[in-house]
Amino acid sequence: MSDARTVAELREKTGAGMMACKKALDLAGGDMQKAIEELRKMGEMKAAQKTAERTTAEGLIFTYLHHNKKMAAMLELQCESDFVATNEEFLAFGNDLVMQVAAMNPDFVSPESIPTEAMERQRELFLQELAEDKKPDDIKAKIIQGKLDKWMNDICLTKQGFFKDEEKTVEQLLTEKIAKIGEKIVIARFVRWELGKKGTSC
Repeated sequence: MSDARTVAELREKTGAGMMACKKALDLAGGDMQKAIEELRKMGEMKAAQKTAERTTAEGLIFTYLHHNKKMAAMLELQCESDFVATNEEFLAFGNDLVMQVAAMNPDFVSPESIPTEAMERQRELFLQELAEDKKPDDIKAKIIQGKLDKWMNDICLTKQGFFKDEEKTVEQLLTEKIAKIGEKIVIARFVRWELGKKGTSC
């Protein structure tokens, strides 16, 4: 199994997503070079390279209004060219994403967008939960990392299961769209409102 530090190192080396890095390391038995090869086979590095090297100056804003008009969402999806911004695949993806925001109510776009203080506050809460636990510190650290991973999966748009196919995360879907469309695509930000409740903005 891969630990958080090794996953982060592989992510830094390749630019691939965290879940893809974890899967590659698990398949490679923790071997870094083999994991890089796994990422190549999965097509993750190709998509990551597109993401890293190109800039997004075009895109669209997608909106969703619930039928009772008491809940709405808006999402900015960026791409490289106005040609892709009118592509049916891109349009369908943007509409799916804004519906995901409306349905699943994430707090952040991705783990990377979580403020450090919010991450540390959550880590401290999990530490407090284990304060009376007699397990060794290294075991506690793994438990806390597991809890943080689950927390991020729940609150980050890219880590959530896609509402149309829960076997796939939004991050995996994004990687597929980048590879298929052939341009860098970025989920820039979103906002969600619900009548009488504090809105979510990221």
